[in-house]
Amino acid sequence: MRILILSRRQRLYSTRRLIESARSLGYESLVLDPLDCWLVCGRREPAVYHGAAAQRIEDIDVVIPRIGTAITEHGLSVVHQFDMMGVPVVNMAYAIGRSRDKLRSLQFLSRHDIDIPKTVMVRNPGQMAAAQRLVGGPPVVLKLIQGTQGVGVMLAETDAALESIVHTLWSLGHDILVQEFVAESRGTDIRALVVGDAVVAAMRRTAPEGEFRSNIHRGGVGTAVELPESYRHVAIESARIMGLHVAGVDMLESSSGPRVIEINSSPGFEGLERATGVDVAGAIVGYAAAFARARAPHRPVGA
Repeated sequence: MRILILSRRQRLYSTRRLIESARSLGYESLVLDPLDCWLVCGRREPAVYHGAAAQRIEDIDVVIPRIGTAITEHGLSVVHQFDMMGVPVVNMAYAIGRSRDKLRSLQFLSRHDIDIPKTVMVRNPGQMAAAQRLVGGPPVVLKLIQGTQGVGVMLAETDAALESIVHTLWSLGHDILVQEFVAESRGTDIRALVVGDAVVAAMRRTAPEGEFRSNIHRGGVGTAVELPESYRHVAIESARIMGLHVAGVDMLESSSGPRVIEINSSPGFEGLERATGVDVAGAIVGYAAAFARARAPHRPVGA
């Protein structure tokens, strides 16, 4: 079994753990920076080459994409190219792209009856007062459509703060989502790591004092949590709706139950492994190998 990991840097924690897990399971792994990949399209012969030496990438059994937001467009082209070559890909390009757009993600979840905080997309100042009323604020949460690790997420607790933030963002050309603030979950959320049709690990993230964003990258602290079945079901169903085989599903603990706020198609899991002791990397690699065998029953796949 030869597993390709698409990642900008081999030394990143999640990438290193995937390499270690592949080795421990007896698989060969190869790490390629998507930005060093160049794509060739010919009649019935799509191909991927790597680096200045133009090394053709062949004999790959499965691809695990770790596509960061900074390289989404090119990264998705590389992911799609491997799919066109007939290589099984854990998390297809369309699913990764869908998850990167916060509005599009919420549209899909809303359509499929997943509970989410009420959200309004606003385009001009004349819509802001009505948007606030619709989401029950202030306070309200403001989000950029693209963003990860808490970047582009702000809390406006007063009308004056809202006006200041909004006009700054609009002047920079950003579209803005105005979202309901779920008061009972202030400063905490749940991260569930879905692999296939199971939640393999989950933690409650708590923001540091003075911060409402609980992301580990912003100083949040994670503690292991045993999810109720309702939360597990929502996490698994949300990943399925988005078309993702591996996903980090973030949920708020509201008085009415789990409310999904974001789905990450390339979730980091350093904090999750440390908080829970679960071998998340092993679960992902094991799933990728099984996925490859299931998708390619008629072509030889390494042991």
